[in-house]
Amino acid sequence: MEFSQLKRKYETKKAEIKVRMEEFRNFSQKANRDDLFAEVAYCICTPQTSFDKCQMAIDELKGKGLLFSGTEELISFFLKKNRVRFHNRKAKFIAEARAKLYEIGCAYDIRELITELLSMSQQKGREYLWKINISGLGMKESSHFLRNIGHGDDLAILDRHILRKLHEFGVIGEELMTVTPKEYVTIEGKMKQWAKQVGIPLGELDLLLWSEETGEIFK
Repeated sequence: MEFSQLKRKYETKKAEIKVRMEEFRNFSQKANRDDLFAEVAYCICTPQTSFDKCQMAIDELKGKGLLFSGTEELISFFLKKNRVRFHNRKAKFIAEARAKLYEIGCAYDIRELITELLSMSQQKGREYLWKINISGLGMKESSHFLRNIGHGDDLAILDRHILRKLHEFGVIGEELMTVTPKEYVTIEGKMKQWAKQVGIPLGELDLLLWSEETGEIFK
């Protein structure tokens, strides 16, 4: 696909993409503690699993109350039921994140954490998430979480779909499946420069490329 084609694709999806970005910006203002922790759990589930399967799993766990009080084994069962890959490991991460962010006496209350993150720059917020070491939230997942709470439109969510597209357009020299934190920041910088060149805001370009690869504008 040529850059001109990409621009045309953007124009056809621009309105839908902007609506989605606005939904992200509004989320943290309306969300309660349950909603916010569910978003953390959702982002933990996303590596190597389609977003719709992750959402179905989290919705079921949330609906049954198990996301907030269920055992690690029960969480794993429902992740597996909804075909979330690495269900045992991700269930462990969710339980550990719950202890750190949600349960009584937790080190970082999720509501207070969000308030603090929103007071920082997006890059500083991601660094802070990385620093407090939430199980299952690496660079990509932290960027994804911040975007989904409306504080990540200047961050790239470098999953395999986006990396493939960046290689296809010549932004990076080789197609990568995983990247180190240092490589992540470098590639994100290249994507930011490219976004300026093509005249599409970074967050919107990320959603556009993802929709071109998967056929939908999801979260």
